Amino acid sequence: MQTRTLGTTGPAVSALGLGAMGMSDAYGPTDRAESVATVHAALEAGVTLIDTGDFYAMGHNELLLAEALRGRDSYVLSVKFGALRGPGHEFSGQDSRPEAVKNFLAYSLTRLGTDHIDIYRPARLDPDVPIEETVGAIKEMVDAGYVRHIGLSEVDAATIRRAHAVHPVADLQIEYSLISRAVEADVLPTLRELGIGLTAYGVLSRGLISGHWSTDRAAPGDSRGFVPRFSPGNVEHNLALVEPLRRVAEAKECTVAQLVIAWVAAQGQDIVPLVGARTRERLTEALPALDVDLTADDLAEIEKAVPRGSARGDRYPAAFMAGLGVGN
Repeated sequence: MQTRTLGTTGPAVSALGLGAMGMSDAYGPTDRAESVATVHAALEAGVTLIDTGDFYAMGHNELLLAEALRGRDSYVLSVKFGALRGPGHEFSGQDSRPEAVKNFLAYSLTRLGTDHIDIYRPARLDPDVPIEETVGAIKEMVDAGYVRHIGLSEVDAATIRRAHAVHPVADLQIEYSLISRAVEADVLPTLRELGIGLTAYGVLSRGLISGHWSTDRAAPGDSRGFVPRFSPGNVEHNLALVEPLRRVAEAKECTVAQLVIAWVAAQGQDIVPLVGARTRERLTEALPALDVDLTADDLAEIEKAVPRGSARGDRYPAAFMAGLGVGN
């Protein structure tokens, strides 16, 4: 397994990370035994970066990871906090007050069965709390030994600068894929100026550009049924973008999913793609992406096939877009 370092102050991690959300939340029914087996397979393959959130199925994901990681020590755990949800699992905002930071952390440490978290980050920007106060509270937890590194998620360049001035930020977690490239304008240059890494989620755009999606796949309980890019009219257009990618993938003797993961990884050594594999089958497909060598000609062909801004529909429902630091 190749490794990359998250910024100038962050930890060394596997060049491909595992996003665990789908094992508990968002995409319909899950299989706990298969989820645990997938985490074990990832660790055995050398994947060290594991990402979760305390709000993924109301703590279910943390408890699942506690089971899967028990007795293991070669991993770097990234945890997001602060997203508020009701008993019906509906989202109702973000709480990043200093006292809330410490409260959320205490619960995560207990559920995960650990004495520290490697990278701790607010899931979204709380519009009612200055980022300096939130990061200041996490810094106190760093000083106390409960947190190793501070991360951010889905914020803009100005917020990154303000947070980094309080305490060095290891990485920004944000959506980045062939069809979600807003980070390239201001955010990515800012990260590189400040020496902050990027962990990219949504590299397959929730499966839309994986080569496996079809127009009738969103089942009951699958949140993709509410995502504009998957809506009728948009999904057909977006799936059409996959076909020229399939031809490039065939020429490279890889799958479409491997090609688009490799594209994200090729955007810089400071970028670590997160794959949301829920099964060992999908993990097994994703891992060889790191071995796909994309030449300048390959990258140009991919860019021609899927130019920036070619997707239709927002990457989140309208109610969530306002809370993001960048758009599509």
